[in-house]
Amino acid sequence: MKRVLVTGAAGFIGSHLTDALLARGDEVAGLDEFNDYYDPAIKRKNIAGALQNERFQLHEVDLCDETRLRAVFESVRPEVVVHLAARAGVRPSLQDPNLYHRVNVIGGQHILDACRDFSPSHLVFASSSSVYGGSTAVPFRETDPVMRPISPYAATKRMNELQAHVYSHIYGVKVSMLRFFTVYGPRQRPDMAIHMFTKKILEGAPLPMFGDGSTQRDYTYIDDIIDGVVRCVDRPFDYEIFNLGEHHTTSLSELITLIEKHTGKKANIDLRPIQPGDVEITYADITHAREKLGYAPRFGMDEGIARFVQWFKG
Repeated sequence: MKRVLVTGAAGFIGSHLTDALLARGDEVAGLDEFNDYYDPAIKRKNIAGALQNERFQLHEVDLCDETRLRAVFESVRPEVVVHLAARAGVRPSLQDPNLYHRVNVIGGQHILDACRDFSPSHLVFASSSSVYGGSTAVPFRETDPVMRPISPYAATKRMNELQAHVYSHIYGVKVSMLRFFTVYGPRQRPDMAIHMFTKKILEGAPLPMFGDGSTQRDYTYIDDIIDGVVRCVDRPFDYEIFNLGEHHTTSLSELITLIEKHTGKKANIDLRPIQPGDVEITYADITHAREKLGYAPRFGMDEGIARFVQWFKG
């Protein structure tokens, strides 16, 4: 049994991780500020099951409130910290880059400072495939240069990786940085494409398609992501970066076709131009995660979309 602090515990990935850790017998302290990026009631619902478990405690704290954050560390004394809390999304970061810097970079700094001072065995820190920027040299490898992010969100995630490396090198904080590749599945945020597309197709509403449908993403089912995160919870590294993806790409037009298949309805496409900050392709080389973690994704897109639509329909 481990005592794990999970930040962003009421979010999409955080709530699934919390459930998985509790299911295997760990103690979990969840931290979430329940901001209004999307309806906080959705997050409350995500975490409702965990709140019934005596091995779970919830702390409603803003990452940027360093005094209260450190009080949580003092109270919990976590053995492992999983830092998932962040302002997410490429397009919203273009509208308010200062907010993204405050929450992701300054908040991330507070987590690193607390890990330095309270000495958990290690820190698992969420990064993003967005750090690869507009690269088309695929598949993306952890050793690729990532010097040219193309959105404020991507820049904050790359900064997190650099911050964590400093704390590993100078203070001996053990850190695993996880570059997530477009995670989907039950509880997915309502602003993300698969959730939004499913909703609009079922409603018969116009579905905005940015570009000609040829952009490609490496979509990763939530259960596979959680498997990778848990493997990092169980194994500390001095400093490692891991791609967590499916090692398979799906075009935007193929994605829409899959959702049509599993909803049984046709999409009403609303063609729009490519948006600033969008990239042509994401594609994970997962060799490093396979070798170091034993990471082996199991869910292809057809099964994953079927499961998501089933969940969405309730």
